[in-house]
Amino acid sequence: MKSGSIRLFAFILAALAVPVSFGAAADKQQVQAQVLEQNEYLCANCFFGVSDYYFCFAAGNKVLIGEQRTPVLNWRDDTKNYFTRVHKSWAAWTTPGQSVQLRYDDKNIWVTRADGKDVKLRQDYSRDIFSNPQCRGAVKKSSK
Repeated sequence: MKSGSIRLFAFILAALAVPVSFGAAADKQQVQAQVLEQNEYLCANCFFGVSDYYFCFAAGNKVLIGEQRTPVLNWRDDTKNYFTRVHKSWAAWTTPGQSVQLRYDDKNIWVTRADGKDVKLRQDYSRDIFSNPQCRGAVKKSSK
């Protein structure tokens, strides 16, 4: 009986350890970054659409491009998003100035807003929508 309970205990420990070992978070670099440019693809006259906001940062010796996808509900007024009345977090992030504190890993960028909350941007280097030469140089051109 004792060996059976020891095996069960060992199995439970191993089962709990597996998700912990695979779920190790990637190292996040924290830097002071300069906002080089921002651009957007707005969903105008949308009934449950998505607007895309792009931000380009100079973070040390690296150029980072992040995308924020925001759900939009507007009708005949491009400047409004009626979803933000219900979900304040669905408002698009606006750059406070030329310098921001951010963290990043291989896939995401987290920018701290003025109220202390983080905005998560997904790194996306596929759209050539910037006029800044540094930002355009970071875009990965698809070979077609």
